[in-house]
Amino acid sequence: MIYIAIIIGCIVGAIIGAFAPVIPYTYSSYLSIAIVAALDTVFGGIASVVKGNFDLKIFLSGFFGNSILAIALTYLGEKLNVDIYLAAIVVFVGRMFMNLGTIRRYYIEKWINIIEKKNKNRKQQKTNEA
Repeated sequence: MIYIAIIIGCIVGAIIGAFAPVIPYTYSSYLSIAIVAALDTVFGGIASVVKGNFDLKIFLSGFFGNSILAIALTYLGEKLNVDIYLAAIVVFVGRMFMNLGTIRRYYIEKWINIIEKKNKNRKQQKTNEA
């Protein structure tokens, strides 16, 4: 069921992207930092699901709060003529890699457990046949 939703979301996103206007260069830094902040929150949400402590309120507040803060930092940096948004990118990308590491470890451990179970079942079948 979730795979169908993902496929439908990708198709709808592709269709909207094909007909969407091009973002002007002046706003591209705002959009890019907002996307990085949103992706950080998405990876954090997936990691919290894996850990078993997901909370929708925290996810939504982080999603919008991180994006708004990142855009505000970009705006402030633009007014001060300082690239403050680079600090936000470093923090968000660092957290994305940490969350990706958590997700990766979870699925590797799950995969190893499945393989060990299969090997254990094969050994039991061989001993039962003998």
